[in-house]
Amino acid sequence: MNRAPLGTARTAIATSRIARGTARAAVGTACAAALALAAVPSAHATAPTRGEVVSTTRIASMSKARTAEYLAKMNFGSPKPKYGVEVYRVVYRTVAVNGRPTTASGLVVLPRGKDRRLRTVVYEHGTNPTKKAAATVNAGSYDRAGSILFAGAGFGTVAPDYLGLGLGPGRHPYMDHASETSASLDMLRAAEKVAARHGRTLDRRVRVTGFSQGGAAATALGRALQAKGRLAALAPVSGPYDVEHAEVPEGLHGTSLDPREVTFYLGYWLTSMNRLHHLYASPSEAFQQPYSATVETLFDGHHTPAEIVTGLPATPQELLTPAFIKRFDHPTGGLARALRQNDGTCRSWTPRVPVRVYAARGDKDVTIRNAQNCVRALRAHGVAAPLIDVGDTDHNGSAFRSIPQIVTWFSSL
Repeated sequence: MNRAPLGTARTAIATSRIARGTARAAVGTACAAALALAAVPSAHATAPTRGEVVSTTRIASMSKARTAEYLAKMNFGSPKPKYGVEVYRVVYRTVAVNGRPTTASGLVVLPRGKDRRLRTVVYEHGTNPTKKAAATVNAGSYDRAGSILFAGAGFGTVAPDYLGLGLGPGRHPYMDHASETSASLDMLRAAEKVAARHGRTLDRRVRVTGFSQGGAAATALGRALQAKGRLAALAPVSGPYDVEHAEVPEGLHGTSLDPREVTFYLGYWLTSMNRLHHLYASPSEAFQQPYSATVETLFDGHHTPAEIVTGLPATPQELLTPAFIKRFDHPTGGLARALRQNDGTCRSWTPRVPVRVYAARGDKDVTIRNAQNCVRALRAHGVAAPLIDVGDTDHNGSAFRSIPQIVTWFSSL
C-alpha cells in the first residue's frame, strides 16, 4: 500500500527495492491546496503576529467507527480509538530562517467528545521533499494518520508542516532545527486559537514526539518548551541526532545503511544547508557531474520522490566529489557549523520530564547509533532515558511499531 511519506521520501520504483511512498494527492485536494495558497496574504504584511491564524479548513470529520476503520487501513490498527476526530488544516503566521515574516501550515486534530480541556501532543513529521506530500495536503499521508491516532486517543494533536512544505512558501530548510522549533512553537499558538474557536482548551504542558527528521526536531522543540515550563514528556523515534558522528560515517563508510537512502538524504541535506551555511560556492564543488547541474533543482519542493530518486545515483560515492567526502571526515567552516549547530539536541540540555527514545536495530535509513549516542548523552546529564529497540524492522516500520506504544505511554502519564 503506497502512501505519502511518514518518515522518508521513499517511493516504489520497479527497478529498485526502495519503498518510498509517493507524493500523490487527489486532484481535488491539490486544487484546494492551490486555492488556499492563492488566498494566503503576502509574507511581508505589516507587523504580523506570530501564531496568528490566516485560515482554517476542516478537511476531515470521522466518527469513532470511521476513525478505527481508517487507522486500520493506514497500518495503525491499535490502540483502538476512543473518539471520533475533526481534522483542520491551518495556515498561520511565523518567521523564516532570516527572521522575516512568512506563513506555514499544519494540522490541528481534535477528538470528538465532551471534554473541554485536552491534553496536548505535538507530532513532528519525518523527511519529506515534496510540498504536496505534506499531511495537510495529501489525504493518504501516514503523518496525517499518526496525528489522527493521537487525537483518537483523546489528545489535542498539533502537527506542523515546518517551513516550505504543505502550503508554506519557498523551499524547506531541511534539518534546520531552529526553524523547525520556531515554526512548531508558532503552530502551537495557532492551534490554541483554533481549539478555542471550537470550545476546547489545549493544555499548556505538551507531550512531544516525532519520527525520523521529526525525532531530532522533537528533541529540539522539547528543549524550547522546557525553557518555557511547558514540556510534559518526550518520545522521539528514529531521529538523526548525531549526523556528524553516527549518520554520516555509517552512510559513507559503513555497510548497514541503504546506499540509495544515504544518497537521497545527503543530497537533500547538503542543498538545504548550503543555503543556510554556505558549504560550497558552486554545486560542482560538492557533487559530481552530471548531478551537479540538477541536484539543487531536484530538491525544490515540487519534484516527486520518484523523480528525485531516479535523478540521483545509486551510491553517495557517485553523487559526491572525493574532495567533499574528505571534508565530511574532517569538517571545518560552514560544514562544521551546519553539523554542530544541529547535532546538539540530545547533548545541550537536561530534560526534567519523562523521556523515552525509540529506534530499530534493522533501520537502514537512520542508524540506531544515533539513538544510542542520544541516550548516552542524556544519561551523562543524569537523565534515565531508556532506549527502546523496536526490533529488526526498516525505517518506516520503526514508526509503525513505536507510535502506538507512545500513544499508550502518553495516555498513562
